[in-house]
Amino acid sequence: MAGNEWINGYLEAILDAGAKRKEQNQSHLSASVKFKIMAMDRLQYYGTGSDNKEKEAAYSPAKYFVEEVVSRFDDSDLHKTWVKVVATRNSQERNNRLENLCWRIWHLARKKKQIEWDDTRRLLQRKVEQEQGSKEAAEDLSELSEGEKDVKADGSTLYSSRINSNSDTRVIVSDEEDGEAQKEEEHLYVVLISLHGLIRGDNMELGRDSDTGGQVKYVVELARALAATKGVYRVDLLTRQVSSPDVHWTYSEPVEMLSSPPNDDDDDAVSSSCGAYIIRLPCGPRDQYIRKESLWPHIPEFVDRALAHITNVAKSLGEQFSSNPSNPVTTPVWPYAIHGHYADAAEVAAHLASILSVPMVMTGHSLGRNKLEQLLKQGRLTKDDINSTYRIMRRIEGEETGIDVAEMVVTSTKQEIEEQWGLYDGFDLMLERKLRVRKKRGVSCLGRHMPRMVVIPPGMDFSYVNTQDLEKDGDLKMLINSDSSQSKRDLPPIWSEVMRFFTNPHKPMILALSRPDPKKNVMTLLKAYGESRHLQELANLTLILGNRDDIEEMAGSSATVLTNVLKLIDKYDLYGKVAYPKHHKQSDVPQIYRLAAKTKGVFINPALVEPFGLTLIEAAAYGLPVVATKNGGPVDILKALNNGLLVDPHDLVAISEALLRLLADKSLWLECRRSGLRHIHRFSWPHHCHLFLAHLSSLLHSSAPSLSLSSPRVPQSEPLSESLRDLSLHFSTDSPDALATESSIDLHRLRHMESSSKPSFSHGHRQRIFVITIDCYSDEGAIEIHRLKEIIDKVTLLDRSNGRTGYVLSTGSTIPETLEAIKSCNIDPSRFDALICSSGAEMCYPWRDTSADMDYGAHLGFRWPGEHVRETVMKVAKLDGADFDLVFNESASSAYCFAYMVKPESNVRKVDGIKQRLRMRGFRCNVIYTHACRRLNIIPLFASRSHALRYLSIQWGIDLSKVVLFTGEKGDTDCEKLLPGLHKTVIMRGFVDIGSEKLLREEDSYKLEDVVSTEAPNIITLDKDCSTSDMTSAI
Repeated sequence: MAGNEWINGYLEAILDAGAKRKEQNQSHLSASVKFKIMAMDRLQYYGTGSDNKEKEAAYSPAKYFVEEVVSRFDDSDLHKTWVKVVATRNSQERNNRLENLCWRIWHLARKKKQIEWDDTRRLLQRKVEQEQGSKEAAEDLSELSEGEKDVKADGSTLYSSRINSNSDTRVIVSDEEDGEAQKEEEHLYVVLISLHGLIRGDNMELGRDSDTGGQVKYVVELARALAATKGVYRVDLLTRQVSSPDVHWTYSEPVEMLSSPPNDDDDDAVSSSCGAYIIRLPCGPRDQYIRKESLWPHIPEFVDRALAHITNVAKSLGEQFSSNPSNPVTTPVWPYAIHGHYADAAEVAAHLASILSVPMVMTGHSLGRNKLEQLLKQGRLTKDDINSTYRIMRRIEGEETGIDVAEMVVTSTKQEIEEQWGLYDGFDLMLERKLRVRKKRGVSCLGRHMPRMVVIPPGMDFSYVNTQDLEKDGDLKMLINSDSSQSKRDLPPIWSEVMRFFTNPHKPMILALSRPDPKKNVMTLLKAYGESRHLQELANLTLILGNRDDIEEMAGSSATVLTNVLKLIDKYDLYGKVAYPKHHKQSDVPQIYRLAAKTKGVFINPALVEPFGLTLIEAAAYGLPVVATKNGGPVDILKALNNGLLVDPHDLVAISEALLRLLADKSLWLECRRSGLRHIHRFSWPHHCHLFLAHLSSLLHSSAPSLSLSSPRVPQSEPLSESLRDLSLHFSTDSPDALATESSIDLHRLRHMESSSKPSFSHGHRQRIFVITIDCYSDEGAIEIHRLKEIIDKVTLLDRSNGRTGYVLSTGSTIPETLEAIKSCNIDPSRFDALICSSGAEMCYPWRDTSADMDYGAHLGFRWPGEHVRETVMKVAKLDGADFDLVFNESASSAYCFAYMVKPESNVRKVDGIKQRLRMRGFRCNVIYTHACRRLNIIPLFASRSHALRYLSIQWGIDLSKVVLFTGEKGDTDCEKLLPGLHKTVIMRGFVDIGSEKLLREEDSYKLEDVVSTEAPNIITLDKDCSTSDMTSAI
């Protein structure tokens, strides 16, 4: 054939791939037809992309050469090759198939090129936005004026004064590394959250599915290690309760003790620790184990249950540590930190930290933006396909929310900070460094915030490692030389299982341990070993690649890897030199490391990219030198341990040379072994916890004001949930006249009750709360008084409990506007227990007065940028090239709400676009369109109507399950966040004609079903004209 010989050669290779397998299945066909059918079948599988959405394409030569053609050659070259193939076509069927093949690859290349072009354009536009935001922030922060140098950050800026939730003495201060001169305070309460997967303390089913992997082991071991750390009193690991028949019954247990409290000799003394616990909270379908991508709409329910649990524990600990047991009011011990793991738990932690005003920590484990970029670069799936499969945009928003609230983000490597977190709108490394410098100098950060990224590698438990045993080789000699079956039975069974593969078991062992995943790059390792005669002569190779019974019954990619392993062993005739046992238990893994170390072997991790590399640390703990990929976490690990060599995972020669160097040079092998053992403590759990608490304490001198709730010592009137059965608590408000305050509500409300019968309940105790959140506005953005009166009348008619029901009105309007609207309905505002106004930025209690609650305002003030963000909103809210369609509304603004009038048909950005640009500039705010898109409210990060409701539930001691929320099918842009949760939600159709949803999200963002479950049993819909009896039966 004429034309480009490289392209022609690749196309011929595609046609020739897989001939032997096709011969078995189609023995009746001629040889040439077999080749062509195989090539076209494989190309069709690769090119259509339909099956790729369901599973990863199997490794094959056809796929390899197609990717080479598509990625290395321009589509014009492919077109020329196709034309030449057509011109030289003859009667042979092979040439006809080659013509068709070339044409299809050409179109595949054009399709991929278009996807890459769209992706590049999107990334370029986002990069421009990031650079512009970073530049604006840098210009504001570039110079320190003479006045700034002596000015401390005040309450209106980023680092507002946070009153420590427990006391000024509850701080851990330590140095960077050796832990000397620590000052540790006791009674710290730490909350960890890991939402997805199956979590239990013993017999963890790691690898059972994609959600039950290394993260499960990480959080369980972290909880145990923190509970064993001096100064930490209690650790709760919150996760989802699963009662499905498809999983073990232990996952339905509400409480599991991970570590027991120590035995104290003095029974009267408070113990130094009460241990660590797994707390399983119901969330979503009770009888289903669902994957993490489907958990998003159930997160609000988990938040509400977690909020109830944490509040009860905090109050219980406050009573326990009270210095005056006779005092009827105690101060709760709120969490020292709430630590969210992965995107879903990070969002949960962000909401809890916002409501309770406690510090939040986040660990990403793996990141959505990084995954999205990798999938887009592959060019096989469009962004819509990726989003529908992985809910990737919802995941990214969860991560961005976590960055907004987090004080600290824990990472495993510096590379993770620079190459992965740098992709997010809410984090800019240079801006973070500038803010950190200003904070140390005591200078205002002008309302901007960036979380502190700290590198704390995952810890390991080295207590089971016997370093003296590593120096002995008697048991190895016993295994190899002894004829006594009794002696061999005393040794680990996995040793015999491995050694039976080897013709010469005396050789050093090259050990690789991973999943049978193409990304782990075991094929390249096996090829490097098979093509190196010296390596085969010097060492044996052991491959621990998961467990298998029948390869044909395994998942596609795993089966392909294992099949190719067997083929390569046969190709290079490596029988007697390579071990590949079918089964091993988790408890066998330490014994496998021991065996490799006793043979003076080497551990290798040749993964294409390794995010961290936990197996490298495990190997080092047993005295094994390592060879590792230079891509990812191993770079930092080897820098710390100095116990091995880094290699290019694609370079067979480099891999074999590195292995030979470590195995053949005994002095180098011994030096690496000793260095690894000497520095391995840097990856221990005690060291991890030491750094975690030290970094956190250094940030908490500038934390947010926390809730101050008191706890009257009265008997519990109702049984708590099973998971809290050992606690007995009550709530009250935080003011000194708390009890008198709620009594005043009752007495004032009783004057307005028509019934003269005396209530049979204690003062200050509501049985339930009715919340009205119907956003009924006209085209001009004015409140529709007749609609408001109609819904208020309908809801108040439901109260037949002689004043035991409280009423709350929640709206995007200001307090004066809301009071005027209520009065226009001929309703006394004092009938309402509370008014939540300005989209959650203000709250007042009209039975007392109409001024905004100052305590609630102090709660919201954390990270509120104030005047610094006012002009920025005007810049970022309008679309590029649009007219100036925003006007600052002075009358609708307040201390914690900046309101802007939006002109009709304005070219303004949607909520997600404004938040993105504010995040890029370091501003953390909530953005809400209200009044039928005629008003834009910019409010503090901790402010929202949803959070305000939960704030009241804690202050008043009302369980959220006793709250009924009435809303419309349309409303403000925050309306969807009001729907889910533990409370009952009643959607009243027909009350709202015009909402603001059109300015909520862009088309390529996540969908409503990722926020609210359409099958939630506590969300019901009623018509506007429904009767009172219909509403009563519904709630």
